[in-house]
Amino acid sequence: MAKRKKDDEYRTFQDEWTEEFAFVERAGSAVCLICNDKIASMKRSNVKRHFDTRHATFASKYPAGDSRKKACQELLSRVQATQQHLRVWTRQGDYNSASFAGSLAIVRNGKPFTDGEYAKTFMLDVANELFDDLPNKDKIIKRIQDMPLSARTVHDRTVMMATQVEEMQVKDINAAPFFSLALDESTDVSHLSQFSVIARYAAGDTLREESLAVLPIKGSTRGEDLFKSFMEFAREKNLPMDKLLSVCTDGAPCMVGKNKGFVALLREHESRPILSFHCILHQEALCAQMCDGQLGEVMSLVVRVINFIVARALNDRQFKTLLDEVGNNYHGLLLHSNVRWLSRGKVLSRFAACLNEIRTFLEMKGIEHPELAETEWLLKFYYLVDMTEHLNQLNVKMQGIGNTVLSLQHAVFAFENKLELFIMDLETGRLLHFEKVRQFKDACTASEPTKNFDLKQLAGFTSSLLQSFKARFGEFREHTRLFKFITHPNECSLNADDLSYIPAVSVRDFEAEVADLKASDMWVNKFKSLNEDLERIARQKAELASKHMWTEMKKLQPEDQLIIQTWNALPVTYDTLKRVSIAVLTMFGSTYSCEQSFSHLKNIKSNLRSRLTDESLNACMKLNLTKYQPDYKAISKSMQVTPTDCKTMRQVRSS
Repeated sequence: MAKRKKDDEYRTFQDEWTEEFAFVERAGSAVCLICNDKIASMKRSNVKRHFDTRHATFASKYPAGDSRKKACQELLSRVQATQQHLRVWTRQGDYNSASFAGSLAIVRNGKPFTDGEYAKTFMLDVANELFDDLPNKDKIIKRIQDMPLSARTVHDRTVMMATQVEEMQVKDINAAPFFSLALDESTDVSHLSQFSVIARYAAGDTLREESLAVLPIKGSTRGEDLFKSFMEFAREKNLPMDKLLSVCTDGAPCMVGKNKGFVALLREHESRPILSFHCILHQEALCAQMCDGQLGEVMSLVVRVINFIVARALNDRQFKTLLDEVGNNYHGLLLHSNVRWLSRGKVLSRFAACLNEIRTFLEMKGIEHPELAETEWLLKFYYLVDMTEHLNQLNVKMQGIGNTVLSLQHAVFAFENKLELFIMDLETGRLLHFEKVRQFKDACTASEPTKNFDLKQLAGFTSSLLQSFKARFGEFREHTRLFKFITHPNECSLNADDLSYIPAVSVRDFEAEVADLKASDMWVNKFKSLNEDLERIARQKAELASKHMWTEMKKLQPEDQLIIQTWNALPVTYDTLKRVSIAVLTMFGSTYSCEQSFSHLKNIKSNLRSRLTDESLNACMKLNLTKYQPDYKAISKSMQVTPTDCKTMRQVRSS
């Protein structure tokens, strides 16, 4: 019994350790006053070993006795004063909240953590001049000086806010009836594969598209690797996988492989059907490549000429000088990039606008390309210019966040109708929808009235493009009735197959509620009003787009928000119908959000920040992409005074 008592005393903190080894007790641990390290096991031998090995300089400077006792007391007094200052500072919240606000601004502007010190210096310089006539200028300056914005502080604040945003995301997903995913994989500047996971779900009257994570894939990027990484993340964050409705991917084999693709493994794991969509933007881009296949010699020559001019510095300078001399509206050519959706159309349009100057420049350089003067080649070229412009208009129309699968489907189907119109336009020779071809034909006819043009060949190219469109978008055609239900519930008749992908939806209840809805003029008129509002928004968008007023267009009410508000206005007696409509609204039709996340990734993890850690990158990406606003005042109030805070405050005060 005496031995047990002696051991208990031996493992408790002894007051003499403060004067002998510069240690204090805090939260059940022995904490060093010099370096803030903790010693979990309170044994004299452990404390002494730490002091002797880590602080030999301090021990030699202050030998055991009165000098060391005095030095340790001074350290203790400074720590206590700093703690008191931190308590007051945390209660006031001014400096801490300002530190969070500054960190958030730095991260959302894609700046490195080290810019915190620059921002602080900037504020001090500006405040020194801006508040020169104010009586409390010194107080303002001191507050800015006391605000912590070191690189470490900005990093820590960023991680805290990102963690809070993630908690809000997971909470809302668990509260939502369904959620869908958009997935894509890309490689960053350090050759590390990044797996972007975007979720779409309903939160009240709002549909949210949120970046859940950017998962680093260290090894291979097979479907099994991507699936394993995602499931580990889903288990860690407690995502309700039973509510997962659909997945949208770029159609890569690792995603949609029959046996080992991500979607196949996900369906096998969940033991139920899960909708899978091939990104409609990627499919449109694949259809557009038909133009390159049949008109490959045209595009190939254009790229060769552009590379000859732009890729050589001297040629590029001389050509730009030539454009300035003749008064051309453009100042150079554009390089072609296969991976950019709009690149082909923009490159061809610029090439057509500078064609005369290109001919002159090649003649000056002694480069012969007789095709640039041949009627047959030029006819195909101008056709390609006009057609890629139409394709680019379709692509731009389908870009953006918040597009419903219904609106994306309508855009593709409408373009198919336009292609049929284009075929007739070419066969009849009207050329109302091919401005460049018409201008070239008129110019040639004016100089040579008997000249013949093979417009039927161009109609054949357009017919092949139409067939390419018809052969794709199968999953969107298959679920047309389901998509249309969200705006015309009284006109659509869905069957069990249409509803089989939506969890916890009874076909019996659905059919009964549809019958009730059709019999109610009040609720039928509600959806008539919805379609009138959607038509009004569509007209406003068209008018603003024609005037290139993109900022004003963003201020319009989102269509998906208008639709979900209408459905939420229905009483609980239509709960099954509401679940079906929300399920459709949460579906992704494209991976545009993933592409947008990779654009942010490229800006954040650049050549100058290539060693950014996975945690830091994920936090920066989340704060850049989220529409949630971090409640940093709440985080500030919940912060506790820790040894790290003390160290930070000592650094702030000493600076």
